[in-house]
Amino acid sequence: MKFKEFVKISESLQYHVTNDIPLHENIYRVGSKKYYELFSEARRLMKEGSLEIDDFDKWMLENTDIGEHALYEGQHVPLDCPLIEEKEPELNSPKRNSGPGKKYVVYVRNPKTGNVKRIEFGDEKGGLTSKINDKDAAKNFASRHNCDTKNDKMSPGYWSCRLPWYAKQLGLSGGGKYFW
Repeated sequence: MKFKEFVKISESLQYHVTNDIPLHENIYRVGSKKYYELFSEARRLMKEGSLEIDDFDKWMLENTDIGEHALYEGQHVPLDCPLIEEKEPELNSPKRNSGPGKKYVVYVRNPKTGNVKRIEFGDEKGGLTSKINDKDAAKNFASRHNCDTKNDKMSPGYWSCRLPWYAKQLGLSGGGKYFW
């Protein structure tokens, strides 16, 4: 990819040119604002004759509308780019973890940022069992982990201390309000 020296280009396009990265290997996440802006800028510069690009990128810019937007049902939507549907997981509902790591997982919305955060909690190796029916063990756990002070839903400790609440949905026998 080459551009005429007197042409002002964005830092993003400059990075692609300097590092010889074709547009179809865009450094930005598909669907992000910067992703579309890069294609839009490259198309404009190519039409002006200020940017020379490889055959595949040239074909993409001449034969698709990638980087362009149109109004559809009152919303601006990107053209010629697959829609990425981000399905939000069920919030505040612990589940058994199917992947590596901790035993349980829960998704919680951060009240400060609004982002959804994945929180893993429980025994990492899976060897320890929840003794929610053993009153002495439960009391010891609650004391050791200061369960009476755990109020932050964004912490694994909060969810570990409330494990009995979700016993049934996690496939554990017993349950109740708290360990203490």
